[in-house]
Amino acid sequence: MPRKEDSVPATLRAIAVLEAVVHAERPAALAELTATVRLPKPTLYRMLGMLQAAGLVTREPVARRYAPGPRLAALGRNVMLNASQRAGRRAILARLVEQVGETCNFTMLDGAEIIYVDRVEAAWPLRLIMTSGTRVPLHCTASGKLLLALMRKPARDRLAAELPLKRFTDTTITERKSLSAELARIRANRYAVDNEEYHAGLVCVAVPVLDAKKRACAALAVHAPVSRMSLERALSHLPALRQGASAMARTFG
Repeated sequence: MPRKEDSVPATLRAIAVLEAVVHAERPAALAELTATVRLPKPTLYRMLGMLQAAGLVTREPVARRYAPGPRLAALGRNVMLNASQRAGRRAILARLVEQVGETCNFTMLDGAEIIYVDRVEAAWPLRLIMTSGTRVPLHCTASGKLLLALMRKPARDRLAAELPLKRFTDTTITERKSLSAELARIRANRYAVDNEEYHAGLVCVAVPVLDAKKRACAALAVHAPVSRMSLERALSHLPALRQGASAMARTFG
């Protein structure tokens, strides 16, 4: 009698394995993945080996746990940047810009940086141009600090310890103790600010976009020159930002 897994095409089984790796709260052990995808352990082990060779998963050398690989991460990032996927998000950003009167952006964590997935400019002559695909640091941007703060503690501590705390302005956080305190404030408040920390004269406020498991998978932010929008005024846009973030979360399906 043929085994149940033999009736499922190998490609679909591999996709199921990748989905299990991506959805795991932390790098997953072979036994955990076996229970999730319901494949025999030898079959799953061989499949993970092929996925690892293709760069789609990585395996920790000591703990032997599996996590998304660089090729899979790049695939996910490129899907988010693809023009055909952006229409719904761009409409949400456009409504938000009309409501608050300033430029808004949608960003995601990519390794040790933030990547601009989409952005809608306000109709002001004085503005900072940053196109989709632009990368910015974590420690001195509102979205960066927000997504770093809301990571699970082991991953957050590991990443924060590795960040080069480069100074960009007089208010950039360059000490790890100060960064740790800032991240704690962000976790308590559920929003983050950039008070002229990346670009002098520019302020920003960011809120999280939550996935189905209530994890911060992206950030929605508003920014403007301080000559036009004080930090206090930027904070007054938090209700609109949070409403936009809820709408953005629904685009993830």
